Amino acid sequence: MTTATQTVIDQMGRHVVAPLSPQRIISLVPSQTELLFDLGLAGRIVGRTRFCLHPVKQVKNVAIIGGTKQFNFDRIDQLQPDLIIGNKEENYREGIERLATRYPVWVSDIFTLNDALAMIRQVGQLVGKGERAAALAAGIEAKFAQLPRLARPLRVGYFIWQNPYMAAGGQTFIHDMLTRCGFENVFAEMGNGRYPELTTEQIRVAQLDMILLSSEPFPFAEKHQQGFMAEFGLPVRLVDGEMFSWYGSRLLLAADYLARVG
Repeated sequence: MTTATQTVIDQMGRHVVAPLSPQRIISLVPSQTELLFDLGLAGRIVGRTRFCLHPVKQVKNVAIIGGTKQFNFDRIDQLQPDLIIGNKEENYREGIERLATRYPVWVSDIFTLNDALAMIRQVGQLVGKGERAAALAAGIEAKFAQLPRLARPLRVGYFIWQNPYMAAGGQTFIHDMLTRCGFENVFAEMGNGRYPELTTEQIRVAQLDMILLSSEPFPFAEKHQQGFMAEFGLPVRLVDGEMFSWYGSRLLLAADYLARVG
């Protein structure tokens, strides 16, 4: 029997020929794995990365195919996927290209909330859950439209790493989230990458109102918060990195969280 197919264009502009109703899906991205579950596809998700942690109870039953930057190709072949979903930033080009020679691979490329909403709708159409995905995207959009605006944008630095200090720059999804909850991302225009390395002196002279320490990828904790406060004499907040950087269905929770942070 010939399987009915569809040709779609992913967010990288690539033409992807996939089954009309994919039944064996591998997700290479934590936030998109959670999205697939929330679209009602639990029975069709056969593989995920070890960083795909949500929804906690359900992902435990899904095979691990390595990390986001290091795929176990033999394990993927054993799972016989008919669709793989990845992301330009979170995965690695060589791995995606190798998989694409054997399987349909749909890749997202996300910088803003609008990109994320488009991804949700497109993935929904791809897996036969278009109406459910459209309703989810509309709900997220409505929640973000209700975010309160600060009278004056607070000047912040959002740190993702220590030793060396690294912060979220411009052209990142985190940057868009910071802007939407009323912050001015002071390190947006550093000019040395999307996640610039910073010296102690650069942080001191940045005239920050507040420092935000993310829970991921570096696991900033209270001891780091105390250290930053002592070093820079500024208010320092520990924040949930998933709420600033996960661009799937977790965005439904993110708007309320960001309103409290702001």
